[in-house]
Amino acid sequence: MSFDPNDQGSRPRRSRPQLARRDVLRGGLWVGVGLGAAPLLAACGNESSGQVVGGAAPYPLARPDHPVTLPIKDSNPPIGDGLAPESGGAFKILNYADYMAPGVIKDFGKKHGVTVQVTPYNNYDEMLAKIRAPGESFDLVFPGPSVLSKMAYTELIQPLNHSYLPHLKNVWPEYQDPWYDRGAAFTVPYTVYGSGVMYRADRVSEVPQNGYDLIWNKQYAGKVAVLDDYGEAIGMSLLRNGLTTDINTSDPTLVQKATDSLIELIDLVEIKVNINAYSEVPEGTATVHQGWSGDAIASQYYLPKGETPEVLGYWRPKDPAERVIGSDVIAIPKSSQKPVLAHQMINDLLDNAIGLRNFGWNGYQPPLTKLSARYLVDQEYIPANLMNSVVVPGDFATGLTYYEVSPETEALWRNNWSRFKAGA
Repeated sequence: MSFDPNDQGSRPRRSRPQLARRDVLRGGLWVGVGLGAAPLLAACGNESSGQVVGGAAPYPLARPDHPVTLPIKDSNPPIGDGLAPESGGAFKILNYADYMAPGVIKDFGKKHGVTVQVTPYNNYDEMLAKIRAPGESFDLVFPGPSVLSKMAYTELIQPLNHSYLPHLKNVWPEYQDPWYDRGAAFTVPYTVYGSGVMYRADRVSEVPQNGYDLIWNKQYAGKVAVLDDYGEAIGMSLLRNGLTTDINTSDPTLVQKATDSLIELIDLVEIKVNINAYSEVPEGTATVHQGWSGDAIASQYYLPKGETPEVLGYWRPKDPAERVIGSDVIAIPKSSQKPVLAHQMINDLLDNAIGLRNFGWNGYQPPLTKLSARYLVDQEYIPANLMNSVVVPGDFATGLTYYEVSPETEALWRNNWSRFKAGA
């Protein structure tokens, strides 16, 4: 199945802006949502486990090995069963730009007699500022798992009523009961993605067992880049150098060593720092580029005329326990004026056909069971040589992921990133 270039809902599209997507994933929102950092710092003594000690923290930190159940408060109940969807007026979405297929948006508005308005944001700081603005309301929002506890405890989002979400059964079982929101009480998954190394297969003669080593290979000097994302870049260096598999570490020595290794790249390969792997690798500007799996999938549509996807390559560790993965989710703001209709759109986005159409637009994979790696390759959405870019359920079950950390740990990582960026 090929993409129809005349279908505005399925035409391949530049992936959404990724810069700063994780700028505030790692703890910088505690003040932004009205939860002061000081009491949380006093309470979160065992950060790696997520266990709260002391009585000041308003919630525990979610971890894969310490899942959380977000509280449903009497002051913020889910909507009742059997309500008719609202119609007329505006249906307001708060989301990254170009993260939902225009054709999907248009069809939904036409079907329900509403004008769908998308308000974009570039990072969670912007998202929270918009959702908390006096007198403002939105019907859907697309955060990441690390900010959900803050948003639930401060009642920025409302619980879901699963009776309106029959398509939730289409989702990987792991995401029907995720560690950051047990029982999917407030969220459903939207996309999943991995982190790895993109490369031009026609220029790279051999991929080492540790594919991260490609970034330190001086043979490709001048055409090597890492992601402009401090978590991804420093985390990758931690893994490449065998320092730790804790990509959220608060150990200053480990973070400094990982950053020092990144600094070596400045002279070794004239390292570049950007988020343009989806275009620079296929166009040949970069030979090796740290990149997200969604950008690897989208890169086939940025090849120069006459070149085929066989010149592209994407590496991730073979062992799912060593893979870095992430996800974005869908939630309904408490301020929603159309919460029944919001449930309807969530249900639509979990439909296999609509999910596939949406994937065709943004290149980021919805965790729907039907849309397996083999299915996407067989249907010609992904060339066989890029199958490694497809995230599988095992990645979620055992992989490495970034989660909420304390402001102290966030500052540690940011300060080291500034050291690297000053030279790069």
